[in-house]
Amino acid sequence: MRRACADAKNASAYREKRAKGNRKSKNKSKVPGLRPGPAREPAPWTRNRFWCCIPGKRGDEAGKHDRRGERSVEGLKHFPEPLRESARLVAKSRDSRLAALRRGESYPPLSLSDRRAWLEEFHPDYRADSCRPLTIGPNKGDLVPCELADLLESWPRHAVARHFALSRRSPVGADSPYHAFTQAAKPAKADLVTDVLVIGGGGAGTTAAIAAAEAGANVLIVTKLRHGDSNTIMAEGGMQVADQEADSPVQHYLDTMGGGHFINDPDLVETLVSEGPRVLRWLEEMGVLFDKYPTGRMKVRHGGGTSRRRLHASGDVTGLELMRVLRDHAESYPNIKVLNFHPAVELLTDDHGRAAGAVLEHLVTGERLPTIQVVHARAVILATGGFGRLHFKKFPTSNHYGAMADGLALAYRAGVPLRDLRYCQYHPTGIVYPDRKIGLLLTEKFRGWGAQLLNYHGEEFVFGLEPRDVTSAAIIRECTEMGNGVTTPSGRAGVWLDIPLIDLLHGRGTIEREFPGRFREFMGKGIDLRLAPVLTFPTLHYQNGGIAIQSDGGTDMPGLYAAGEVTGGVHGDNRLMGNALLEILVFGLRAGGSAARFAQSTGPGSNPGVLHLEGFMEALQGSGVAHHRTSPRLLPSYGKSGLPA
Repeated sequence: MRRACADAKNASAYREKRAKGNRKSKNKSKVPGLRPGPAREPAPWTRNRFWCCIPGKRGDEAGKHDRRGERSVEGLKHFPEPLRESARLVAKSRDSRLAALRRGESYPPLSLSDRRAWLEEFHPDYRADSCRPLTIGPNKGDLVPCELADLLESWPRHAVARHFALSRRSPVGADSPYHAFTQAAKPAKADLVTDVLVIGGGGAGTTAAIAAAEAGANVLIVTKLRHGDSNTIMAEGGMQVADQEADSPVQHYLDTMGGGHFINDPDLVETLVSEGPRVLRWLEEMGVLFDKYPTGRMKVRHGGGTSRRRLHASGDVTGLELMRVLRDHAESYPNIKVLNFHPAVELLTDDHGRAAGAVLEHLVTGERLPTIQVVHARAVILATGGFGRLHFKKFPTSNHYGAMADGLALAYRAGVPLRDLRYCQYHPTGIVYPDRKIGLLLTEKFRGWGAQLLNYHGEEFVFGLEPRDVTSAAIIRECTEMGNGVTTPSGRAGVWLDIPLIDLLHGRGTIEREFPGRFREFMGKGIDLRLAPVLTFPTLHYQNGGIAIQSDGGTDMPGLYAAGEVTGGVHGDNRLMGNALLEILVFGLRAGGSAARFAQSTGPGSNPGVLHLEGFMEALQGSGVAHHRTSPRLLPSYGKSGLPA
């Protein structure tokens, strides 16, 4: 107890001293537009009571590098001079930081009160101008990001309006492209018919399709781009599963609820953690290659906000490996068909209010191809992924090119409630330099192996494995209030991720072995991660909330199911690293099985059509929403700035 009190007192005194400041930041002139603050002194290292978060030691072999000083200097040659000066300070402080880690010492974690204070002052989601209330629809009054609110409160695409328009006038008036749209009395004629329609071909959609096919249903997967183009293949770090002796689903449950600030749906979290071990075995049986020791035992690492080592990975390309196996497995089913480049732009409902299919729009329409195709289905699964390409507050994003919140727009217009969309997840370590890599991630697994976040002076400023939202807020604070960020030639600010420390801690070759994807990618650009730190800043990464679902993947609309990032309830306000890949598998399997059973127990929908849009469009008209604002937008439109025009 005395040791704990001393640690807390030491950390508190240090933070108070730093807040007051005793010298001006040397980087004041190097961060244009940012408010300078007092630069910090080297951290008073404290014995870390959080033993589970200290990187392991590998005996005498750890840290043996020939000509280490020469190699470090040589590895900084690719930096322009302003960055090189700071990178030299990082290299200079590396030996002392390494020695502290070998003594079992670590930067002190923040208290709960400090976490809350930093989030409220520095995290983008807490800015007064970041959100606005929805004015129509099932979530009327809820605060959501402004860009998402505009998307949800939009008219159907003009191509859909033209396809369904009849001669009778509608409440929106004849001067609108939606003339007579909502008065369509005839059912939508089917171009394709299936038992289960899966909208989205990423990890969740493909898993759902496999489960539905296993249950005997005929399945059609429709994708915006190609089958597999998704956020799943962008996932690097790994998947959390509590299958180790020192761990349990109960501990995983507590970590997940705490990380989500306890607004998660307890039933969904219980389902997630309890089915993790079974899903892991299923993946191994299908041929997913996880990292293992020569004995065959799984390698597991820490993620931010976790109390146990439970992160299972496949190098730094875990999502790509999962998608490889899932897609190959799906292709072996004769009752699974795939239609690429056909994004869904509207849901169909029948006379009983059940989901009955979708309207598709061809992305590459030719003279012999219709723009619109209509699919009738007995059950529909939404697995459209996230919303990163909306670029909230013009933040860069790690998301794939098609992540445009399509599923949220379709479900919301159909009257399906959403949840937990007030807060997004910004990944702390998005790449800032080189410019051509802005927004790409450096997985949290780097910090799990010992890489440290450092400011301009080569000093730590935050415990490396805080939850993602707290770490992001800390980085933004360091670059703004403290004035200790590093500025790139293009004017972006960031902090260093000191990756070379990993090889010094765990032995030469660790970086190349554990992070083969990023290692080869950077080497191809002349950057050696074994020698040089990387400049990072938070990037828009994950949609924490989404469509409200039950534990079987069902929604408030009969026959409509959802799985993956498009859903809400599992993660609360903040997702823990590694829970996303587990979520797409657990709820993909559940949604697919449930949809197949629903399809087998019900007949074809009566008069499938778009009459469910009538009330929503009347509300849009009453709110004065301009007719040119339509959704889903399908793909982002970029201007010269590299962000949405």
